[in-house]
Amino acid sequence: MFVGHYSAALAAKAAEPRAPLWTYVIGCQLLDVAWAGLVMGGVEKLRIDPSLPGSSLDLYQMPYTHSLPGALAWSAAAALAVRFGMKLPVRAAAFVGLAVFSHWILDLAVHRPDLELWFGGTKVGLGLWNHPVPEEALEIGLLAVAGVFWAGWRVRDGRSVWPAGLFLTLLVVLQIYAMGAETSVDPVGMGLTALAAYLAVGLVAWLIERGPPAPTG
Repeated sequence: MFVGHYSAALAAKAAEPRAPLWTYVIGCQLLDVAWAGLVMGGVEKLRIDPSLPGSSLDLYQMPYTHSLPGALAWSAAAALAVRFGMKLPVRAAAFVGLAVFSHWILDLAVHRPDLELWFGGTKVGLGLWNHPVPEEALEIGLLAVAGVFWAGWRVRDGRSVWPAGLFLTLLVVLQIYAMGAETSVDPVGMGLTALAAYLAVGLVAWLIERGPPAPTG
C-alpha cells in the first residue's frame, strides 16, 4: 500500500485539526520512512521475486519498523515527540500516534505474511497484494472517502477547497506512477526514492496549510 496510507492522515486532520497536516502526512508513512533508512543501512532486508503475483517485493526481514511491537513503539514515540517537541494538545498528539499506527493496520490488509506479531514471532498479512486490482481499488477508495471528509472540514473552517483537490490529484498521480515503475533491486536506490517521495508529499502538505484562507464575501 502506498497512497492509501494518506487516507488516515486526511481523516485524522478532519477529526482533530489542531495538529498540522504535515505531521499526519509524515506520520502515516513514518514506519516506511524508518524502513527506508534501515534498508539502506542493511539492517532490514528485502528481495525482489518476479514470480510473486502483484507486488514483487519480498519483505522478509523488517522487525524494527513493521513488527507489531515496533509499530507501537514508533507510534508512541511520534505522539510524545509532537506533544513535547511541538507543544500540541494531548488529543492532537494522540491522533498523530494513531495515524502512525494506522500504517501497520493497513499493511496488515495488503501485505503477505511478513508482519511479525512479536520480535521473531509469527508473521501475519492478509495478502491483498496478490490481487492487484482489488488492492488498488481499496487504496483509491480509502483516499477518496477520507479526501471528502478533509475537503468538507476545509470548507467549514473557511479555507479554499482547491488545494485539497490538488493534493488528492498529486497522490493519485504518484500511485499511477508507482504502479508502472520498475521495482529497483538496489536497496539504497529504493530507500532514497521512497524517502524522496514521502518527504515531497510532506512538503506539499506543509505548503497547503501555509496558503491563505478562502475569501469571505
